[in-house]
Amino acid sequence: MPKARKGLVVYFTYSIQGEDGEVLEQNDLPIGIILGAGSGVFEKIEEAIEGHGAGETVRVTLEPEEAFGPHREELTCTQPIEQVPPQYRQVGAEVEFVNERGETRTFVVSRIEGGRVTLDGNHPLAGRRLRYVVRILEVRRPTMSEVTAGQPLGPPGGH
Repeated sequence: MPKARKGLVVYFTYSIQGEDGEVLEQNDLPIGIILGAGSGVFEKIEEAIEGHGAGETVRVTLEPEEAFGPHREELTCTQPIEQVPPQYRQVGAEVEFVNERGETRTFVVSRIEGGRVTLDGNHPLAGRRLRYVVRILEVRRPTMSEVTAGQPLGPPGGH
């Protein structure tokens, strides 16, 4: 059974836990990457997967700077509730803003208190130390099509 290394296809599922062990996110749908091919998976997670095979579970802790970054105060703002359209006057509502460069950022209503609405443009897990629990499902060589695409094509077990 092959062990994960750069250039091989790896399928996995994962959960993210806070420092207290609370599950913050659970992904049971397999994610496929070609290890080391710039998949967008955090580098420290790829490094932790390397050397492990199907059926193994890898645990790795990421500091904020290794994951979603620090919580940036400049990405929060508070407005009087009457200046906020009614459809956004609930915690969890998402508002998209476009800056002068045409870049879009989603802000989430994080608090409504004292007649004021707080919007937060940080990733919900920014500023947090996170523990990833990664379950490796499959490790294999990529097909030529996958090498060309730079990513796995299809579900695990399909090649």
